Amino acid sequence: MVVALAATEYGDGEPVAILHGLFGSGRNWASIAQQLGARYRAIAFDLRNHGTSPWAETIDYAAMAEDVHAAMLARGHRRYTLIGHSMGGKVAMVAALGDPEAVERLVVVDIAPLARPIPYLSYVRAMRALDLGALSRRRDADAQLASAIPDAAERAFLLQSLDFGDAPPRWRLNLGALEAAMSTLAGFPAWPPGTVYDGPTLFIAGGRSDAVRPEHEPAIRALFPRAAFTRVEDAGHWVHAERPAEFLARVEPFLAG
Repeated sequence: MVVALAATEYGDGEPVAILHGLFGSGRNWASIAQQLGARYRAIAFDLRNHGTSPWAETIDYAAMAEDVHAAMLARGHRRYTLIGHSMGGKVAMVAALGDPEAVERLVVVDIAPLARPIPYLSYVRAMRALDLGALSRRRDADAQLASAIPDAAERAFLLQSLDFGDAPPRWRLNLGALEAAMSTLAGFPAWPPGTVYDGPTLFIAGGRSDAVRPEHEPAIRALFPRAAFTRVEDAGHWVHAERPAEFLARVEPFLAG
């Protein structure tokens, strides 16, 4: 069943859909989307089970790609550009391979169309174990997660999805469904021989990330024969957040064709 995705939209022009990564939301892309909105209709989606979009027990790449196509059609966009990061990059790739006529251009940020272990199962379990009824401040949640998630930046990112607008606070993430689907999200669907998306495709990798490596290029080109590659050397996995100017310097010329 298709989920009606929540989104924030910026600007006018040719449509560009933006898909966030695991545990994220469209607001993680607000700054980039605002800047793209100077020339395009930038639409930053919350994928199912994330942000303010509805929850669903099914969470796989085919279902999420169908959500995106349906959301764009509902807005009157039959052909559009897709930008996706990490999990959202896999959604974007599946959407392009499944309906290549709908996708004008494709930007994939720091992920390849391959199985990649997701080392976050322990994070999900730590988040689910929080006693939400005992929390009154975000710093309390941060302190409780510190032993399981030692990186302060990662904790801050995850805690963006803890909503203190209600009492008790609640996660905007469907953690149960995400935990159950973790092995699926770590993989990538198999495609029949000859399946390709032959539109213009740009893979942007972080120089300090190993998510897209030179040895991945044959597998990438088998599905995306027009793939081009660029690397932001001083960025990690969150390229767009760590080096937004460098990210836009690569994306904007590609979108302009």
